[in-house]
Amino acid sequence: MKNAFPAVSRRRFLMGASRWSGLCTVASCFPRFALRGSFLDESRLKKPIIDKGFALVRPIGDGVYATISDRAKGMQTRSNGGFILGRDAVLLIEGFQTPEGASFQINALRMVSRVPIRGAILTHFHFDHSLGSSFYGGNNIPVWAHIKVAHRMIEKYPTWQVESRDRFIAPWLERVRRADTDAERQHAQSDVDGLLGMFDPVTQNVLALPNHPLNPSDMPMTLDLGKLSVVIESYPGHTDTDLIIRVPDQNIVFSGDLLVNAQYPTNIDGQPTPWRATLAKFAQFDRETLFVPGHGAPCGLEAVTLLITIFDDIAEQAEKMYKSGVPIDEAVEGYVVPEKWKNFRRFSWGFTIGRTIQQLYSEWQGKPENILTYY
Repeated sequence: MKNAFPAVSRRRFLMGASRWSGLCTVASCFPRFALRGSFLDESRLKKPIIDKGFALVRPIGDGVYATISDRAKGMQTRSNGGFILGRDAVLLIEGFQTPEGASFQINALRMVSRVPIRGAILTHFHFDHSLGSSFYGGNNIPVWAHIKVAHRMIEKYPTWQVESRDRFIAPWLERVRRADTDAERQHAQSDVDGLLGMFDPVTQNVLALPNHPLNPSDMPMTLDLGKLSVVIESYPGHTDTDLIIRVPDQNIVFSGDLLVNAQYPTNIDGQPTPWRATLAKFAQFDRETLFVPGHGAPCGLEAVTLLITIFDDIAEQAEKMYKSGVPIDEAVEGYVVPEKWKNFRRFSWGFTIGRTIQQLYSEWQGKPENILTYY
């Protein structure tokens, strides 16, 4: 069996979280959670104030608005975001994939208020949450983000902007050509599509870095917007730059990609064990919590439970293969998507399921290192 991923600019980093000591059972390492809360009360989602197709903005609380993207109708925003409006100031959430997406959100804000903008905060560094920040910078709006975001963006994206598209994708296309089975070929092609879905917007947009770094050691951080308080917190999992933005008095959480609704978790720069632990913490939030996930419709605790279950299923299937002596590259291809999740979106096979299985194998083998990124 060929190596599941081509050796393209791979960097090895020490795992950021404590690895498991030897092989442990899924039941003890990934405890399952019962659904603690009811499904989302749809009455909390008010009529949109604007709908452009690629995204709409709707009130979800007192002074709290969610920007919800529909990628089938355009990639201007691509991710979800929103804004939190107090008496004295407003906090924008996410930069989206393009300046047009960030402009759309500000236009929606100005439909309801002219209060000053305190800043725009990114939940993490990924392109579909950050590239539109150049619009904020061009309008003198401070861009807030985890202290590592600027470094992560500089580490990855400028090299893409000077690289040939054909050269960038060539090793991945070769993997498609060398696939042994239709399933392996489909998995490899999904990785090509996913990578180009990142590469193209990065090369088509001006890179703008955040200028207001936030240190996790200072969190939780409370921000007073005037009769409305926002709490910023740091959690690991999807990347090492993840932030969530909470409106505690209204049980509203903007989670970034730590939570996606009815989708497989994209694990390009993540670590499954700490991510799974973060979701376990989310599962203990108030039963009435309304989440604005990084992608997908607004949701309640049931979406947290669902994502936990998806992680558990990947781990359970991987553990069975590991115990049976299945090589890691075969295990990556051998995962079976349950019928009930067949229609869930996956960014790509390798950057959701494949990488997660590889990391779990590494942990069970007691290796001190793991691959932080494949691209």
